[in-house]
Amino acid sequence: MRSLLFAGFQLAVTPCYAALMLLTFWLPRILRYRMAASWCAVNLWGARWICGIRCHEVGRENVATGAGAAPHIVMSKHSSSWETLALTRYFPPIAYVAKKELLAIPFFGWGFALASPITIDRKSGIDAMQQMVKQGRERFGQGFWIAIYPEGTRIRPGTRAKYKTGGARLAIALGVPVLPVAHNAGYLWPKGTLGKRPGTVTISFGPPISSVGKDPQTLSQEIETWIENEVARIAVPR
Repeated sequence: MRSLLFAGFQLAVTPCYAALMLLTFWLPRILRYRMAASWCAVNLWGARWICGIRCHEVGRENVATGAGAAPHIVMSKHSSSWETLALTRYFPPIAYVAKKELLAIPFFGWGFALASPITIDRKSGIDAMQQMVKQGRERFGQGFWIAIYPEGTRIRPGTRAKYKTGGARLAIALGVPVLPVAHNAGYLWPKGTLGKRPGTVTISFGPPISSVGKDPQTLSQEIETWIENEVARIAVPR
């Protein structure tokens, strides 16, 4: 029942935000992003008060967001939709790396397109990496950080998949550190509309990992090791 109520809440809220985003397409990118981030905040509020999903933070001090903070690439475990909403709370404006197909989703995709994501055509092969690097430089210049899910898709909680090296390659090409993020949201907010249950998600922010002087495989393995070890340490939420 909670999941159904929350689905109705999202159906009511999302078209309104999409319409506002479309009406304000002329605003600067950062202002458009902040409107999209407020949609995320509203959904997290709904998840808390309708579904009883709360949050506990670990390692927040590893996120340097003050004036003059250097841009980072955020690489996060991906087992839920919760983290896509939650990352907007903790970081400067974020450009998510996403597949182009998401832009075609009614309402959500239209608003997402105006939030300045980095969109790639995964059928392009090596050109997809070039697309990411080009757009990544542009987003850094516009005041964004970059977020990418190294597993490429949502993974059922309690399981793992081999991390792709695209995020590591991007960090090396742009010469920036990677900030790893682990969480256990997939147990409370699994893939799909139904099945949400109350509890407290733990989200953990690791110390930035330097990309300087590393090859993509070494950097990717370092990121994977920290995230998966931390996910195992966090364990199942109560």
